[in-house]
Amino acid sequence: MELEVRHLRALCAIAEAGSLRKAARQLGMSQPSLTTQLRRIENALGAELFARERTGCRPTPLGHSVLSRARPLVDGMATLVAETRAAADLAGGPRLRIGSTASRALGGWLRRLRGRLPGTDISLHMDVSAAVLLRMVAAGRLDVAFVHEVEGCPLSVPEGLERRVLVEREPQFVSMARDHPAAASPVVALADLAGDRWVVDPTVDGEWDGLRRVLVAAGINPAVLHGDYLTAATLIAVGEAVAPCQPTSGPRDDMAIRPLRDDPLAVRLQLFSRPGTAPAGGERPAGIRSLVDEVYADLEAAYREAALRAVGYRQWLTHHKSPWLHAPAA
Repeated sequence: MELEVRHLRALCAIAEAGSLRKAARQLGMSQPSLTTQLRRIENALGAELFARERTGCRPTPLGHSVLSRARPLVDGMATLVAETRAAADLAGGPRLRIGSTASRALGGWLRRLRGRLPGTDISLHMDVSAAVLLRMVAAGRLDVAFVHEVEGCPLSVPEGLERRVLVEREPQFVSMARDHPAAASPVVALADLAGDRWVVDPTVDGEWDGLRRVLVAAGINPAVLHGDYLTAATLIAVGEAVAPCQPTSGPRDDMAIRPLRDDPLAVRLQLFSRPGTAPAGGERPAGIRSLVDEVYADLEAAYREAALRAVGYRQWLTHHKSPWLHAPAA
């Protein structure tokens, strides 16, 4: 077996994710397929590259040596592909490539951008992993990325990216069945949920670590289910679990959304770009705001729209006298 770039990319993904499951999701493949691929790579080299542990995968000394040589090759290939695509884009008209983790502001953001940039092909790439999106921006495969960073779990940001903070600390609410006893209160304490199972998606960067830190600090040790939030919604609606959620979450007849007392869970919302970002295949006329200024302005307006549309979050913002209640002066 000869090692190819895709094999090296898989090794780098496993090392960065720390587990085969997370790496497989980032690579868009199943965990069994990635496990088989790793076994073939190790068989070809005649040694283990990762030590399989209960908490994940850790590079062996030989693994570290291989990774030190693999990363420059993978990064170089990503740069080559990005530069080739950028050159091809020059003849195809301007494009704006957006990456984002999940957000209720996305619809309003895209609507505003299409009105602001007529004739620009605007694409959206969604991923649960902020780290994956940031690497895509650094490699030139995305122009901007809107991501969340779980409090206490800082993101690994590639060198050279520019950061704009949209919300320094967005509180995370909790979702529960509409008939949950705690739903009768406008604000819920973590202690009121100590007997519930919590659902968390461990493939979302920092999500499980951030929740675990908060639960430990509250002195509770509830049962935890690992799964995606689409499945979680079904479990929550029938009273089988509760879960953290964005404060902009919309209402449902079978589910209640409530803020947590003292806001122990929070994320930072940020927009990342490369210096001098312009639409692929387009140029910015002199004397006007940069593209990122315009993209950020539309994101800010879309987020405010989503925040004020969510009744519970609007009440939270009012209670805290948040500046998000008022649009900035033109």
